[in-house]
Order: sequence, then structure tokens, then C-alpha cells
Amino acid sequence: MKYCKIHKSTACGTVAAPPSKSYAHRLILASFLASLEKDSCVQTISNIALSEDIKATLNCVKALGCRFDIEANSVSMQQNKLNMTDPIVLECNESGSTMRFMLPVALALAGNAVVKGTPKLLSRGLGVYTNIFNEQGVKYSSADNYLSANGKLKSGVFRIDGSISSQFVTGLLFALPLLENDSRIEILGELQSRPYVDITIDVLKRYGICVRFEENTILVPGGQHYRPADSVCPADWSNAAFLDFFNYIGGNVNVTGLDSDSLQGDRVYKEYFRMLDNDSCTIDVKNCIDLGPVLFTMASIKHGARFENTRRLRIKESDRVADICMELAKIGTEFKIEENSVTIMPGNVTHPMPEIEFDSHNDHRLAMSLAVLASAFGATIKDCGAVSKSFPDFFEKIGKLNIFAELYEK
Repeated sequence: MKYCKIHKSTACGTVAAPPSKSYAHRLILASFLASLEKDSCVQTISNIALSEDIKATLNCVKALGCRFDIEANSVSMQQNKLNMTDPIVLECNESGSTMRFMLPVALALAGNAVVKGTPKLLSRGLGVYTNIFNEQGVKYSSADNYLSANGKLKSGVFRIDGSISSQFVTGLLFALPLLENDSRIEILGELQSRPYVDITIDVLKRYGICVRFEENTILVPGGQHYRPADSVCPADWSNAAFLDFFNYIGGNVNVTGLDSDSLQGDRVYKEYFRMLDNDSCTIDVKNCIDLGPVLFTMASIKHGARFENTRRLRIKESDRVADICMELAKIGTEFKIEENSVTIMPGNVTHPMPEIEFDSHNDHRLAMSLAVLASAFGATIKDCGAVSKSFPDFFEKIGKLNIFAELYEK
């Protein structure tokens, strides 16, 4: 297991924000679907970071017949032919996006799929899809590390609980245009993480796919064709938040490359950081759920805060509510956890502290939040290798910002 000992140090310098994982998943999938067209040409997606999640998506499109070359930070795709092997094995590792995006696409194209992943990933649930399978007569079975599905996805009306995960909506948005007839996705209740669906629609448009979002309904015409395109993956507001966090604990860091007009919901972190820096406040995380750990962490050393719509944080890579609060308690943070909210009491870590070992709980966002916090007084991060899921060169980058971090294994 990897550990990182972070010495008390102050960040300074300029650093480029990493590429967006959310966009990269979608660009790879759209490019692959375009590569199946008869008039396809070589397509390039540049500014890709080969995190573990992105590797999972690349492995899955490869299982469906995709041939690609990787050079530096670019992925190039040739014209491809669909692999009709039975079964299509989708190795998703720990990537929830990969699993939920690829399964409906595989069923639309090939009519079968075996989704493999860690028990933790599969425990996060595919209930929305299994309900659809029941309605459409798709046969499926599951175990601790796989789900097998057989049967072609058919066009129609798809009703989805908007409070569960926008990833199910995205998976269907990629698959339904491939079907012969029109479909409709009806969102029941309020759609959580709406910006991620906006990102999906943006990518679909780049690759020639048209959908129409009207109130709580998305209309998806069938019989569409993905058009080849070259793309540049934009910078990631989600992971930029960890780098910018240094500025609120005495650092002087310039994070470059971010587009202020981005569709990414996590761009709101700058506004929320200012709120946390100035006073106790209430923050709704329903449209920026991945910011939960870093916001909780910042609140713990500032003025505290109340966070609402936190329920979905409990079914991520870790229980991001209980686990981050458990770690923050090591610096004396007090908190109150309710069914769909968390209150973090204000704290102070400027006084001398004994050696602390934080545990990432194998969660990349906990690892990075706690690493920035650790720089304020010195601490060790257990299982720091979790950052490879989304930001593999995180410790290298903060090292260039004058953060003294020692990596080792034991």
C-alpha cells in the first residue's frame, strides 16, 4: 500500500489544471461510435490524462472493437468495426461512469454484455438499468464482481429517478440515438447533477447527435449517426479545486487553463470557497456532488458550514460523508450527520499537533483533500495511490508547488 508523508509546507507557483475526466469519458465513447461509420476517418482526442478511470473506458471500447493509439496525452482512433463476439466483456475496474455509460451502448450495438468490476463498484448499484431490463425483457444475472445482460436495447420511453445518478441518463443518451426509432427519457423528480447531462449533450452535439431537453423530458430521435471529429479535452474544474485550496491555507498558487464559461458544474467551487473563507454558510451540493470532500475539509479549518443534498455522497468510491468526517475528527473537527445534510463545525489547526495518519479509504477525492490539509501542519496519507483514479500525477504536481511530499510503500 502506498503512503505519502507530507511535511508542513506552503504551496506557491503556477500549475495547469488537469484534463477533465468527465469530458474524457464522453469524448472517447463518442469518438468510438463515430469510428464505426463507413465514412469515418482518423480522429484525435488530445489533452487526455490516462487515469485509472479513463483506462477503464478505453479498455471497454476496445472490447467492442475499437483500435486506437496512445501517444503522450493524445488518443487517435482509426475506422473501426464492431466486435460481435459473445460475450462482450466490459472491464470497468472501479469506474462508475464507465460502467453506466458502456452497458446500454453495448446492448444497443451487440445485444450482450458482461460488466466486470470491483465488488465496491457493483455494490453502488445498477438498479435503474435492471428496471429497464425487466421492462424490455433483457435477461440478466449478477454476482459480486460481474453483471451479465443479454438482449437488444429497444427504443421507447425510459423513466428515471432524477435523484439517483445522472450517469444513467448519460448512458442512455449515448445509446438511444443508435436505435431505429425515437425514444424519450422522462426524469422523475428533480435531476441531480444536471451539469453532467449538459456536458453529455455538448459532446453529442460535437459528434453530430441531436437531442432535445424540454423541462423534465429528453427527446432522442432514433436512426442517428455519429460524425467523426477531432477534440481537445478541456481542463477539469473538479480537480482544480484541490490545487486552488492551497490558496486558502496561506499558499500562492496560480491554476491555469480553466474555462470560466465551462458547462462543468464544479466551476462553482470558487464561489463556495469564498463563502467558506468569509463566514458560516449553507451550501447545496446537488449539482457539484464531487466537491463534497474538499468543501467539508475547508469548512473544518474555516468557519464551518451546513451542506445540503449530501445523500449521494454515501454511495461513491467511499462513504464520503462518514469517512471524511472520521478523518477530520482526527484534527478535532466536530460534525453532525443527518439523512441528507452534514453540518461541519468551525475548527482551527494552526496550533502544534501530534503526528497524524489520515486514511484515504481508497477514495481519490479524500486523498487529495486530506493531502492539501496535511500541508498545513504535516501528516501522513494512507493509501495515497487512490489519486490514480482521476489525477495520477497529483503528488508530482504539488511537489512542483513547493509541497514536500515523501511517497513510500509498506
